Amino acid sequence: MTKPLEDIRVLDLSRVYAAPAGAVMLADLGADVIRVEQPGGTDSMRDWGPFLNGESTYYISANRNKRSITLNLKEQQGKEMFLELLKKSDVVIENFKTGTMEKLGLGYEELRNVNPRIVLCSVTGFGHTGPLSKAPGFDPVIQAMSGLMDVTGANDGEATRVGIPIADILTSLYVALSVTAALRQRDLTGEGQAIDLSLLDVQVSSMANVASAYLNTGMISERLGNGHNNVTPYQVFQCKDDPIMICVGSDGMFKKFALLLGHPEWGTDSRYVTNSVRKDNEVELVGQITRIIETKPAHEWLVKLEESGVPAGRVNNIAQALEQEQVIARDSVETMEHSVAGSVKLMKNPMRFSGLNIETLLPPPSLGEHTESVYKELLGLNEEQLKKLKETNVI
Repeated sequence: MTKPLEDIRVLDLSRVYAAPAGAVMLADLGADVIRVEQPGGTDSMRDWGPFLNGESTYYISANRNKRSITLNLKEQQGKEMFLELLKKSDVVIENFKTGTMEKLGLGYEELRNVNPRIVLCSVTGFGHTGPLSKAPGFDPVIQAMSGLMDVTGANDGEATRVGIPIADILTSLYVALSVTAALRQRDLTGEGQAIDLSLLDVQVSSMANVASAYLNTGMISERLGNGHNNVTPYQVFQCKDDPIMICVGSDGMFKKFALLLGHPEWGTDSRYVTNSVRKDNEVELVGQITRIIETKPAHEWLVKLEESGVPAGRVNNIAQALEQEQVIARDSVETMEHSVAGSVKLMKNPMRFSGLNIETLLPPPSLGEHTESVYKELLGLNEEQLKKLKETNVI
C-alpha cells in the first residue's frame, strides 16, 4: 500500500521525547527515519527506567519505525559522511541547544548549500531568538513557565504539573505537522526551509480558553482541581465506590442531568437555569449533586449517564484505561519482537484512515542496530571501510 511519505528520508538527530516522537509520526506515515547518534549513544532517555531486558520502556515509546546508526559529527570524516547522507535525504530533525548545529558546521545555511531542498526542523525549549534562546527547557519547566501548572491542581494546594510530559507531546505533533507542511510547500516552490519550534511557544499557545479569557477580559483563571473555570457542573464526583468525571456542557444537557438525579425542577430553577447562574451558585449546586452521586456505585451512574447523553467516565489508572472494552475494540496496542528486549508492547498510532493502513514495521531500534546496512545501502561502503571507521571512532 502506498504511504504519503514513503519517498521521504529523515535524518533524526534528536533526543529525549518531543522531537523523536514527532519523527515517529513521520515514520508511521511511511518516511524512512534514520536515527543518528554519537558512538556510545547521545540519548539520555535510554537510561530512564523501567527497563525490559535492559531496554528503556521510555525510549521504546518514542522510536518505533526507525533505523539507528552511529556517526561522530565532531570528526571531520563523520561530518562529511553526514553531508553525503544529506544529499539523499529530505528532512533533518534536531533538538540540540541553540547554536550547536552552527558550531558543528551543520547550520541551515551549510545544509542548504549541500541540498537546497532540505527541510531542517529545530526543536528547543525557548526557540532560536529572545533572551532565553540558549537556556535549557525541560518539560516541567515549560509547564511552569507557560501558566499550565498554575491552573492545574487543587484550589487549596500547590500548582501541579500534568502527569505526562504534555509540552513534549504537544510539540511532537507540531514537529510532524510543520515538517509535512514544509514538504508540501517544497512541492510548490522546489525549496526547503528551516523550522524553529519552541516548547514554550507550543505550550503557551495551547493554553487556549485560559489565554483567551485573559487576553480579552483580563480574567486570570483559578486553579480548581477537577472543576472548570467557566462551566458547571463539570468535575469529578465520588460515587459509593469509585470517582467519575461528569461534564455537563450545556443548559439543555443540565436539564437531562437534573432529571436523571431526580430533580427535574432544577432545569427551570432561576438559580440553575443557565450556566452563568449555575456558576454563581456553584457551591450550593455541587454540594447537592455530591450528596446524590455518593449514594450509588459508579457503574450504575455511568449506565444512567450514558442513556441520558451526559458525558461521563470512570477515573481510571493506566491498567484500567488500557483494559477498557473501547480501547481493546479500537486495537490500540500491538506486540512486536525487539532485538534486545524480546517481546514488547507498543501503543499504536491513533490515526485511522479509510484508505491507509498505519503499520509498525520496525520495533524501536537498539543503538546503532542498522549502522552497517545503512552505510552500505546509502553510501556504498564495504566491510573493510566500515571496519576502519569503527576503529577510528567515526561510527
